[in-house]
Amino acid sequence: MSEPMTTAETPATSATTPDVPAFGWSAYAERVNGRFAMLGFVAVLLIEAFSRDTFLHWAGLVP
Repeated sequence: MSEPMTTAETPATSATTPDVPAFGWSAYAERVNGRFAMLGFVAVLLIEAFSRDTFLHWAGLVP
């Protein structure tokens, strides 16, 4: 009977950094959060540029 192969499982790293994805206050989580924040900010700028109105007025939050 042959021995089952045992391999040490290493956690998968991110595609862009050597950081291991983790929950909580980790460098990986902060990097992802910053990237989403930048996308949101650019989206607001594009909405204001194309609608020629402020984001708050466009969203109906300010009359």
